[in-house]
Amino acid sequence: MNVLASANSAPGFVTVDAATSELYAVQTHAPGPAGSLPLDEDYLRHAPSGHIFGLTQDAGMGWNPALLRRKEFLILSTQGGIRAADGSPVALGYHTGHWEVGLLMQAAAEEFGRLGAIPFAGFVTDPCDGRTQGTPGMMDSLPYRNDAAIVLRRLMRSLPTRAGVMGVATCDKGLPAMLLALAGQRDLPSILVPGGVTLPPSEGEDAGKVQTLGVRFAQGEITLEEAAELGCRACGSPGGGCQFLGTAATSQVVAEAMGLSLLHSALTPSGQPIWLDMARRSAQALAALEAAGLTTGDILTADALHNAMVVHAAFGGSTNLLLHIPAIAHAAGLRVPTVAEWSRINAAVPRLVDVLPNGPVGHPTVRVFLAGGVPEVMLHLRALGLLRLDALTAHGRPLGELLDLWLASERRRMLRAHLLETDGIDPDDVIMAQARARQRGLTSTVTFPQGNLAPEGAVVKSTAIDPRVLDADGVYRKVGPARVFTSEVAAIAAVKGQGDAPIRPGDIIVLMGRGPLGCGMEETYQITSALKFLPWGKEVALITDARFSGVSTGACIGHVGPEALAGGPLGRVREGDTIQIIIDTVRLTGSVDLVGHDGAHYSPAEGVAVLAGRTPHPHLAPDPGLPADTRLWAALQQASGGIWRGCVYDVERITRVLEAGLRALDAERVAHASH
Repeated sequence: MNVLASANSAPGFVTVDAATSELYAVQTHAPGPAGSLPLDEDYLRHAPSGHIFGLTQDAGMGWNPALLRRKEFLILSTQGGIRAADGSPVALGYHTGHWEVGLLMQAAAEEFGRLGAIPFAGFVTDPCDGRTQGTPGMMDSLPYRNDAAIVLRRLMRSLPTRAGVMGVATCDKGLPAMLLALAGQRDLPSILVPGGVTLPPSEGEDAGKVQTLGVRFAQGEITLEEAAELGCRACGSPGGGCQFLGTAATSQVVAEAMGLSLLHSALTPSGQPIWLDMARRSAQALAALEAAGLTTGDILTADALHNAMVVHAAFGGSTNLLLHIPAIAHAAGLRVPTVAEWSRINAAVPRLVDVLPNGPVGHPTVRVFLAGGVPEVMLHLRALGLLRLDALTAHGRPLGELLDLWLASERRRMLRAHLLETDGIDPDDVIMAQARARQRGLTSTVTFPQGNLAPEGAVVKSTAIDPRVLDADGVYRKVGPARVFTSEVAAIAAVKGQGDAPIRPGDIIVLMGRGPLGCGMEETYQITSALKFLPWGKEVALITDARFSGVSTGACIGHVGPEALAGGPLGRVREGDTIQIIIDTVRLTGSVDLVGHDGAHYSPAEGVAVLAGRTPHPHLAPDPGLPADTRLWAALQQASGGIWRGCVYDVERITRVLEAGLRALDAERVAHASH
C-alpha cells in the first residue's frame, strides 16, 4: 500500500479527494441576471460608485432589477442557530431568545416588500447569560454589549442608502446593544421589535428556578431524577426570552416605554400569530415614520427616558437596567441620569406588577402581556400623574393619545378576558392599581444604600427582599460576620456546603474583586438564586462589586462603588469582620457598613478610619483568566466614568485621558533622560 492510499484509509481522516469525480466539473461562468439596472444619466454621472455597485450586488442576489432604487429599510437582528423549515434545529443557537427571531425578520421583510420598499437584513448574534453563569464566559457578557453596539452601528452606516432601521432583539445583552445602536443613529427613523417571551411549562419550574438545580441537589433538596426532568422541560416553547422579568424582559418593557417599540409589543409570546403580526405592523410603522420625516431623535428624548425609568420602577425591573438606561442616554446624546434621580423616581413610583421573580404570587411574563403589559401599567401611572404624555412614540403619535386608544381597544378587552378564561387569573391581580398593590405588599423597586463599604453607592432590589426577614416597620436589619471571597467559584462552593467553612444562616457573603476591573463585572446569579431557593437562604446576605441577574432577589447588594480593584473599601474587608446592613424598603434608604472586628465594635464613622488603615485583601487581584478584550473594555469604561455612567465608551473623556497619559509619559521620559 502506498503512502497516499494508507493516509486515505486511516480512521477519521478526511481525504483530499471528493466523494465522486463528478464534483470536479466546476462551472466557470454564468449568464448573470436578466434585465437592466434602472439607471438614468443624472444618477450615473453623480451617484457614488458604491451606490451603483450596490445595485449590481442587489441584482446579483436575485432582486428584480426593475424594482431597484426604491426606499430601502435595514433589518438587524440577534438571530442565532440554524432552523430547518419545520422549525427543528440544524444547529443550535445560544438561547431560545434568538432562536425564532428570524421569523420576525421574515414577516417584517415581506411587509416592507408589500409596501413597495426593499428590505435588507444583517445579523449580530448574542450570548446567553444563563449559559455562562459560573463560567469564564461571564467575563465577556457585559463587554459584549458595547462591542455589539459598535458592530451594529457600523452595519447601519455600511448601508448608506437605508431610509430607516429596524432592530429585532430579545435578551440580556443583545437587546440593550441594539438599543444603544439605534439610539446612536439619531437622524434616522428606527423601531425596535422585541423578540418576546417563551412560555412556562404546564408542569414544572420556570427557567430561573431551574438554574438552581445543582445547588439544591448538593443540599439534598431534590433528587437526581427530579433535576433531570425539571431541567428538561423548563422552556415551554422554543423561542423567546425567559418567563420571568429578568434583564431580557425588562429591556423589552423599557424599549416600549421609551416609545421605540409599538404599543403592547413587549413580552409577546414568541412564535404565535400575534407575535408575527407585531413584526408586520412594526414594518408599517417604520415606513410611516420615514414618510413623516420623524427620526429616532424625535422619539428618544429626555421625556422618553423619564417614562422608561418610571415604568422600570412600576414593573420592578432588573437592576441591570441601571447600567443600560444610562448607556442608552449617553448614546442618544441625552443627559445621563444620576443615582439621585433613580432614587427620586423609585421613591415616587409604586410597584404595580406581580411577576416572577418578585412576587408575591410571581406570574410568568405571558400573563403580564395578557393583562395588558406596558400600556396597562401606564394607565395606572397616568392616573398618578407620573408620565410625560407628550412624548412621541413609534406610532408617530404622542403617548397620551395612544393610551386613550389602548383603554378603548378590542385588543385590551379580548386579551384580558382570555387570561381570565384560560388561566383563571384576574388581570387586575397581575397589574394592579396602587391601592391593591399596597394591600398585597408590593413595595417600591430599588434602594441605593451607601456607607463606609459603599461610599459611591450600591444597589439592592429592595422590593424582592423576603418579607419574612423584614421588621414590622418594613426595614431589613442585619448584623453578621463577613464571609470573604475573591472568586464566585469559591463562594458558590461554600453555599453548596462544600469545603471546611460552608455558608451558614446569619452569614454575610462579601464577594470582592468581581467588578469591571476584576472580571468584567460578572453576574452572580449562581449565588443569589441559591439563596432564594434554599430554605435558609433568606438568612444570608450578599455584598459585592459585581452585578446581578435580572431574576435575582433577596438581600443582595451589588454594584458597590468604588469597586475593590479601584481602591474601594470593600477590598479591605477581612474574614469575620462584623458588617451591618440596614435597608428601609419603605423610605428606600439604606447603609452598608463595617462596624467591628476581632470582638471590637464601633460606629460606621469609626469604621471609615479602620478601613483606611488597612491594606487591600491579600488575595484581591484581577481574575487570572480575564481576557485581554475585557481588560480593554474595563479600562475604557473606567476612563468614561464607570458603572454609574453605564459602562460606556465616552470618546471625549477617553481621548483626554490618553492625551494626559501621553504627556505624563513624555515628562517621565524627559526626566529620566536628564538623569
